[in-house]
Amino acid sequence: MNPKPIFDTVRVLLGRGFSQDEVHALDAAIEQALAVLPNSVAPASPPEAGTASRTVGAGGLKLIQKWEGCAKRRADGRFEAYPDPGSKDGHPWTIGWGSTGSDIRPGVVWNQEQCDERFLQELQRYVDEVARTIGDAPTSQNQFDALVSFHYNTGKIATATLTRKHKGGDFAGARAEFGKWIFNDGKPMQGLRNRRADEARLYASPD
Repeated sequence: MNPKPIFDTVRVLLGRGFSQDEVHALDAAIEQALAVLPNSVAPASPPEAGTASRTVGAGGLKLIQKWEGCAKRRADGRFEAYPDPGSKDGHPWTIGWGSTGSDIRPGVVWNQEQCDERFLQELQRYVDEVARTIGDAPTSQNQFDALVSFHYNTGKIATATLTRKHKGGDFAGARAEFGKWIFNDGKPMQGLRNRRADEARLYASPD
């Protein structure tokens, strides 16, 4: 198993690098977790085409967390669900790092660990969906990270013109498409303008 994605994710969540003792401790924890897997476990099914080697990089993770934020922290250090500030009816209700779902509703309160765990679970789904959609189209790490951030926020990677242009190798055209996704309930939002500008900048940045 390649432990790099685990180290990268924890590093970004902590906002700092590791001491040597911390590296040894994480290595030991990973080895211990692998050691308890039964020998009789059948080999995992092969990953779907286009997903095998794709992970979000530290830059993409940092960008997503910058714009999602871990919002509505209470005085007791926990986080409460809140309505979407840009929609007419408040849906979808959101918690932590922009997490939504049928279980997120008024009155839901999570601690930091729950917010972080849900974020990583949801992030992996978006990573897999982007990887599946772009397939074997030439894609740099920064381009991939920008596309994951875009999809995490919009959920539209499969239908966006941006994706079609990227897959066709029209990277300049794809970059220009980011700036069109700035509307919520038909209204342009400054926050979305700023996020799309960050994503377009990352998309065009050399690795």
